[in-house]
Amino acid sequence: MKPDEPSNSKRVGPLLPQRSVVHAPEPRAVPKTQEAAARVIRTQIDNLYESDEAKNDSKSEPEDINPYHRTHTEHNDPQAEQWKQYHTSWQQYYQKYYEAYYTHHLRLAQQKQAIVAQVGDIQPKNETGIFSSQPTPEEDLTTEEAMFDLRQRLLGKVQDSATKIKKSRHFIPLLSGFLVVLLFLFLQYNRVIISNVISYISPGNIDVQNIIIDPNASLKVGPAPLLIIPKINVDVPVLYDVGNDYNSQMAAMASGVAQFAIPGASSHPGQVGNTVIAGHSSNDLFDTGDYKFIFAQLEKLNVGDTIYANYKSIRYTYTVTSKEVVGPDDVSRLVYPTKKPILTLLTCTPLGTSLNRLLVIAEQISPDPNKSAAAPTSGDNHITASIPGSSPTFFERLFTGNWN
Repeated sequence: MKPDEPSNSKRVGPLLPQRSVVHAPEPRAVPKTQEAAARVIRTQIDNLYESDEAKNDSKSEPEDINPYHRTHTEHNDPQAEQWKQYHTSWQQYYQKYYEAYYTHHLRLAQQKQAIVAQVGDIQPKNETGIFSSQPTPEEDLTTEEAMFDLRQRLLGKVQDSATKIKKSRHFIPLLSGFLVVLLFLFLQYNRVIISNVISYISPGNIDVQNIIIDPNASLKVGPAPLLIIPKINVDVPVLYDVGNDYNSQMAAMASGVAQFAIPGASSHPGQVGNTVIAGHSSNDLFDTGDYKFIFAQLEKLNVGDTIYANYKSIRYTYTVTSKEVVGPDDVSRLVYPTKKPILTLLTCTPLGTSLNRLLVIAEQISPDPNKSAAAPTSGDNHITASIPGSSPTFFERLFTGNWN
């Protein structure tokens, strides 16, 4: 027990230490200017958080208004079309950005490759296939370098394509097929090509002594039967009385030109009537004979041109009077009544085909046609033969089996 504690006081609970009382310092006097500034700041803060009702009622401020509550206009949720436009805009932006980015770097890499190839200093490539050195900026390229770059790229593409075609397993079969087609076309149409070429070249080799100065002159010639046409340089043997069937005509025309004798048109030179002589204007290149194109220029004969026929050591002179084109079966055009010695030359037309027949008709002027012998007589007046033409084409022989 402490000395100052009364003896009769009861002790309740443990004793607690006594706290020392600290007195707050007395407030200092605030200057009026600071107090005025504080009031202004407090007023501005209150204005920021006061509600619309407090602004309208400046006299009193309701106690239930939260000064921190902000009022704002409700915002509607974005519509689907607005979201779509939003995403589309961003997609377009990124697409253009990366397109420009990669295009720029690709152009720089290509320009670097072209310049390195031009100077002959090829730099090693890394694992990605891009040159390890930094590309030359685009602004440093000249016009010549840009053109060189373009040419090199085009040349590289052509070479790559050619290499791929050569290495392709389809190239050789395609080439072989193309060559086979060309071969078949040549076998089928070679007469068209060759005959048109020969039509501008002399198909015969005329003897200088056979050139006639005076058509009316009577001249003894050799016994060999010949047909001479100076205008188209033809000097060819003539085979008479060989038959008018197809095989006989083809065999005879392999050795020259042949008489095509039918009832009503079976005369010989120096006789009244029609003497018909046939020759090839075009025939297959692989057929036998040296006179496959002897009449290739027959269509060049015109009215007034001269034709000579040597027969039994006499030269007969004829002058062209007309030309006409008939069908291959129009044999009756060769048979007609006449009191003059007539010579008709026939061949196939157009060149390289046997579609029609060209007839060149000439009248005898020397020796004197009035002294000509009578026309031969024949008991058979039935015309059955067709006008001879060219040999079969390649495909005709292939499908008919006639290779003669």
